[in-house]
Amino acid sequence: MPHAIELRGITKRFPGVIANDRISITVEQGEIHALAGENGAGKTTLMNIIYGLYQPDEGEILINGKPVVFHSSRDSINQKIGMVHQHFMLVPKLTVTENIILGREVGSKLKIDRKAASEKIKEISERHGLSIDPDAKVSDLSVTQQQRVEILKVLYREAEILIFDEPTAVLTPQEIDEFCDILLSLKTQGKTIIFISHKLAEVLKVSDHVTVIRHGKVVGTVARGETDSAELTRMMVGRDVDLGRILREPTQGEQVLLEVKSLDYINGERVQKLKDVSFSLRSGEVLGVAGVDGNGQEELVQIICGKLTADSGSVVLNGQDITRQTIRSRREQGIGFIPEDRHKDGLVLEYTIAENLVLGSHYQNEFAKRGIWLNQKQIQKNAEERRNSFDIRCPNVAVTAGTLSGGNQQKVVIARESGKEPEVIVAVQPTRGLDVGAIEFVQNNLIDQRNSGRGVLLFSLELDEILSVSDRIAVMYRGKIVAVVDAESVTRQELGLLMLQGGEKEGMIS
Repeated sequence: MPHAIELRGITKRFPGVIANDRISITVEQGEIHALAGENGAGKTTLMNIIYGLYQPDEGEILINGKPVVFHSSRDSINQKIGMVHQHFMLVPKLTVTENIILGREVGSKLKIDRKAASEKIKEISERHGLSIDPDAKVSDLSVTQQQRVEILKVLYREAEILIFDEPTAVLTPQEIDEFCDILLSLKTQGKTIIFISHKLAEVLKVSDHVTVIRHGKVVGTVARGETDSAELTRMMVGRDVDLGRILREPTQGEQVLLEVKSLDYINGERVQKLKDVSFSLRSGEVLGVAGVDGNGQEELVQIICGKLTADSGSVVLNGQDITRQTIRSRREQGIGFIPEDRHKDGLVLEYTIAENLVLGSHYQNEFAKRGIWLNQKQIQKNAEERRNSFDIRCPNVAVTAGTLSGGNQQKVVIARESGKEPEVIVAVQPTRGLDVGAIEFVQNNLIDQRNSGRGVLLFSLELDEILSVSDRIAVMYRGKIVAVVDAESVTRQELGLLMLQGGEKEGMIS
């Protein structure tokens, strides 16, 4: 039986970089083949070539044993290849059915047969266990449901080879387990799947073979049963990476940098999201905030940073009440913010790296003459210094942030926020969607901030991250802080019980 996909010597060059360097890979019929590597290793570029979005400068693609040349994604789709991108390509104002049939409408030129399309989508969704309302608007769907729409879109086009580009980057741990079950179900129905990921737990759970790419080259291909996470990490990064509890010096001071007092908040649907939330963050510590997604963490972040106003209670920074102050005022007084969504809230993707590195400070004397005319020389100097200090991998600082890998985009955000030397850093899911090397870098940077005497407020859905980085952990359950525990002494099981049930163990609250 011929290989489902065979790549022979694929090379792709961009200005200043070789994204893919003579890559050769074979993918068998009906297998899940994982493609692993650091952010920027060339994985997505390679898949975009298979999907027809890019054309290789050198090399050959064979589908089911036959050489093919793709000039566009339409050519790839005609070969029964479908791709689910990391950032969904859906039209929010359209329904599920309208998004799925877009470009493949059924009926006459004068009238689209939505009923027939809806019935076909319903049949496909039931067959593959992807329950969704075909008439729902995409704007009303959760992230997980939107991903199901993307999967249904490629199945509707009768794809036999499915490419998933970082499909779990925006999912919670619970949603990731559900997604892995979907992949395994698709495999049992004969689909061939290429799964791009740097989350090794998922790779080892669902894949048959794993190909590792580093710096645009294939390092090797291994069978799942013949490898482990330590070996895959070494192949990806070129060295051992330890994401266990990070060693730290006893630097916690007595100074309270941030104090949250009796916060209450009821949202527009009249649901109480925060109930009498109180805690303090001291200098030289990382306070982790743990909890199952949707227990009030998002509202708490937005109130601390100034995007929402609490119904009652206060936020105090360095002894000064900032509850009613603007976002800019809070930042000027010492709050740095690493947002959950770096594309939406952390960067302007169309701006250069240099410009992104001064966002929020661009009007200050260091970067603006009389607060009006930008000092381009100083902005350039700042960017070069930050690029070197934070190992931002790019051809130059004049390229746009949108051209960077996810890990390097996150480094730009962290470099900017750290450069302002804030008193408090609020970090929200700072390693979501990052590879092991970038995760290590971000976590070590947070500890460096702590060791310099700053306070770090870390919001994360990853239990391992909370336990390895935090000094203390505040657990949120149904809008309340149900316990504040010592990160070094609490067990994973105890923490999980608090998150899921809100139960209190005697002697755990500090």
